[in-house]
Amino acid sequence: MDKLSRDDIEARLEDFPDWSLNGEKLQRTFGFDDFRGAMAFVNRIADLAEEHQHHPDIMVRYNKVTLTLTTHDASGLTENDFAFATSTDTVAAGV
Repeated sequence: MDKLSRDDIEARLEDFPDWSLNGEKLQRTFGFDDFRGAMAFVNRIADLAEEHQHHPDIMVRYNKVTLTLTTHDASGLTENDFAFATSTDTVAAGV
């Protein structure tokens, strides 16, 4: 998969208002009522990652989960990252 240009990334970000760029990575922090809610979300994301064969970096801080997306093989962001972000937002909306 080809790495997206900076212009492509910035244009796509308009459709992802809760996500931000952190260098060459796409990042979002999700908030939950408590630690159990955060961990339930992480488990759903783990299943989603296996389905997509695309695995985010995950950081858990009590009731907050930060996901960081990048395509290591492309050394940056690709279509896969934005597809995974879309799926992640869908999972988060159902939590």
